[in-house]
Amino acid sequence: MAVEDEIQFERDGHVARVWLNRPWKKNCVTVPILDRLDEIITEVDEDPELRVLVVRGRGGTFCSGFDLDSLKAEYVGKSNAIDVAVKSAKVCDRLYSMKTPSVAVLEGYVTAGGFEIMISCDFAIAVDDAKIGDFHIRRALFGGAGPIYRVPRMIGIRKTKELMLTGKLLSGTEAVEFGLINKSAPADKLDETVQDFIGDLVDKSPFMMWLTKMTIDRSLDADIQSLMVMEHLAVGVALNSEDANEGVSAFLEKREPKWQGR
Repeated sequence: MAVEDEIQFERDGHVARVWLNRPWKKNCVTVPILDRLDEIITEVDEDPELRVLVVRGRGGTFCSGFDLDSLKAEYVGKSNAIDVAVKSAKVCDRLYSMKTPSVAVLEGYVTAGGFEIMISCDFAIAVDDAKIGDFHIRRALFGGAGPIYRVPRMIGIRKTKELMLTGKLLSGTEAVEFGLINKSAPADKLDETVQDFIGDLVDKSPFMMWLTKMTIDRSLDADIQSLMVMEHLAVGVALNSEDANEGVSAFLEKREPKWQGR
């Protein structure tokens, strides 16, 4: 099967959709799939019509991690073992840092590399009975694409240790309580919940979405005085943008704005 069949990319109006499509292997990923995901991120960010990226898995499961057959054959016990971590971290960081906001839709297993893809998305919505967790420790492995620097910022050190040191799996409802994801829903309400959520993203200025997302992403990595300077500069950039002019004008004229994305 070609990699384009194993990771499918669709455009639906302002919404870009990525589907992991290896349900016979619980949508586990390979290096070619990660490479294609990296290409898709660039395609989405360069398309002014696309305002949100939705990442999902076919067959009722999200992603169970890296393909262990491939890992065993190509990396375990070999001198190039670090290469797979470098590749995974690079692609997940590109997903995290992309201009376009991303939403992970979680069903079935969301473990190991799938967990890393999920925490690299801006938002996550799960079915109530999803199985979500880092899971690496159960196989004496270590996650190389974000758990130690993304998860503590989301849920704190103690809950991160609880997830990573036990290898426990959370349901969708438990993951909401942990502060790990945004929402969970019954299976028959999942699509509706996702559509309602992304509806609150696609009608916003894509330029201001990028500026706000970029500054929030830096908010835990600097001191307050430095962040105040960044905030001042961001305000200046925002006020000089075409979209700010359009947003204010549309409000005063009592009409819907027409965003230019700049």
